[in-house]
Amino acid sequence: MNCSAEKASRKWSDGAFRRARPAMVTVAVAALWLGMQVGSAEAARRHAVFPWDDLFGVRPHRPHATVRRAAVPLPKPRPAEAPAAADAKQPASETPAAAGSTRPAEAARPAEAKPAEAKPAETKPAETRPATTAAPQLSACRQALTEAIAIAPSIPDIHGAGGCGGEDLVRLEAIVLPDQHKVTVTPAAILRCKMAAAIADWVRSDIAPLAQESGSAITGLDNFDSFECRGRNRVAGAPLSEHGRANALDVRAFRLASGKSISLTDRNVPRALRETVLHSACARFSTVLGPGSDWYHEDHIHLDLMERHNNYRICQWNVYDPLPQVAPLLPAERPEEAPPREVAKKDDEAKGKKENGE
Repeated sequence: MNCSAEKASRKWSDGAFRRARPAMVTVAVAALWLGMQVGSAEAARRHAVFPWDDLFGVRPHRPHATVRRAAVPLPKPRPAEAPAAADAKQPASETPAAAGSTRPAEAARPAEAKPAEAKPAETKPAETRPATTAAPQLSACRQALTEAIAIAPSIPDIHGAGGCGGEDLVRLEAIVLPDQHKVTVTPAAILRCKMAAAIADWVRSDIAPLAQESGSAITGLDNFDSFECRGRNRVAGAPLSEHGRANALDVRAFRLASGKSISLTDRNVPRALRETVLHSACARFSTVLGPGSDWYHEDHIHLDLMERHNNYRICQWNVYDPLPQVAPLLPAERPEEAPPREVAKKDDEAKGKKENGE
């Protein structure tokens, strides 16, 4: 290619260069200004993070400045008269001699800043304490039924099928009289606390004084039946008995210190005594069943605290008269002064007419 100044002057005139000179100056100034901006941006990039650096992976390497750490002051030497420290035993790796063998960068580093070489905290074995469960809140009846009144330890609640069982149950083993003598319940009765308290109050207040009037002291109560998960009168399909709710007691007799026994359904027991027991029982219990109520209570007395509408109560116990001492084998002879039997006379007349053919 042949190029010369003469030809160039033909292509670009001097006027064109003069016109382009201001543009070239502007470009040079702009390049200088951009260079200054690039330098300041580079300096700012060292401290600020732009969101597009990580996007394109062009994040420049940032040299980390050397962190200067202040020397940790050492504690004063331990006085000679100071007592021995409990934790004087330390691992050999944490003694000052061992610390001198570490690297210079690590030697100037505080012990708190080195998690790998930090002294493990001394853990004391956890004190094993027995698990304490909150004691159940005692009912008012349970608090009142103390050992000064009855020997009746509490037993767990019973929850059976069909509502059988109950809560606040006790095992009535004995009744403590005011003179500290005990009336043993044989066998021990499983009852609700309120029923056991009613039995204890009845024996202490009514039966014990009655036995004293008869010339002896009461020592035992014959428990015929207490808690039993069954229907009324043990009839299949019958409603649940109060025995099934631990709310009833069947009493057959009381034992005396003299060795005798007072059977509540025995006709040979004085009638006045049995009537007194009847009235005291009907005044304390909502249900009293004995001889004459049905065929199921001819040999014992049923007591319970069943709650009914309008506080309805049942007291069915016939106190029968004593049986005669000697039963007559033959009827007594007819007295002579007795009038003639009209029935026998009519029978004789009818028989005579029949024989005569009338």
